[in-house]
Amino acid sequence: MSGETRLCSIGEAARRTGLTTKTVRLYSDMGLVPPTDRTSHGHRLYGPQALSRLSLVRTLRELGLGLDGIRRVLAREVGLAEMAGSRAADLDSEIRVLNERRAVLRLAARREAEHEELASLHRIAKASEAERRRIIDAFWDEVCAGLDIAPEAERRMRAARPRLPEDPTSEQIEAWIELAELASDPRFRARVRRMTEYHASRRAAGDPMRVHTEEQGRAVQAAIDRADAAATAGADPVGPEAAPVIEQVLAAFSYLPGAGTSREFRTALAERLAVRTDARAERYWRLLSVIDGRRPPKSPAAAIDWIVSALRGPAGMPAPAGRHP
Repeated sequence: MSGETRLCSIGEAARRTGLTTKTVRLYSDMGLVPPTDRTSHGHRLYGPQALSRLSLVRTLRELGLGLDGIRRVLAREVGLAEMAGSRAADLDSEIRVLNERRAVLRLAARREAEHEELASLHRIAKASEAERRRIIDAFWDEVCAGLDIAPEAERRMRAARPRLPEDPTSEQIEAWIELAELASDPRFRARVRRMTEYHASRRAAGDPMRVHTEEQGRAVQAAIDRADAAATAGADPVGPEAAPVIEQVLAAFSYLPGAGTSREFRTALAERLAVRTDARAERYWRLLSVIDGRRPPKSPAAAIDWIVSALRGPAGMPAPAGRHP
């Protein structure tokens, strides 16, 4: 259309702008794009400026702007940039609502949910940040009430609240729904309560229930990683090949009270590790990672199970002096 000045019929205007004749006529009747002129028989004619205006109206409609908003842009009551920003903000809100709906419907479809469960999923998905905080705080209040837990451990647990971003994905909303259900499940609360009771009982016995230094933390992680590699390779936790791995595990936990290679310590360490291994508890922390937009850490469950089996079996026995299996 550059440099072109001739007038065209309504049919040609429709073809050149990708609209229907009916739509061009509607926009003309509404005063959005008046015809440039008319023929002697009263037929509408459109010039380059009108064609450009029609193209703009089509673009704005495809971007979801209403006719009243388009009228304001054309009348220069609002700038195009201001309109675009406002429309983008509206879309942000719409996308969040749609993601919430999609998350609820996906879960409902997978679970073959009935009416009550569907209503519950929808209610959880729409929870405000304050409501999400209350759900998680109530969970930790119950599982920690009256127990002497290491202060830094309790602070860390309570600080790990789900914080959905302004524009969460459906996956993040699904993770929040599942997390809220877990935190509200009496059986899960009872299981975590037993874990915190064990934690408190060990503290009462003089066990700090924490690593003291970063170096100790790295040593523990290295031992778990080695056990994970052994489990992945199919090493028998009660076979002789497990002994050097367990030797490293015992060394990594040497900061604990009563540490050593005795059967008593190995039994206590096996219990300590077994208590912290729970699929649903692990799921809780993985869901938090999804909600926070972090990559969920690799599950240590297989490695811990392997270590516990080894500690309770003959591989947990120290090697005789001067020999290494």
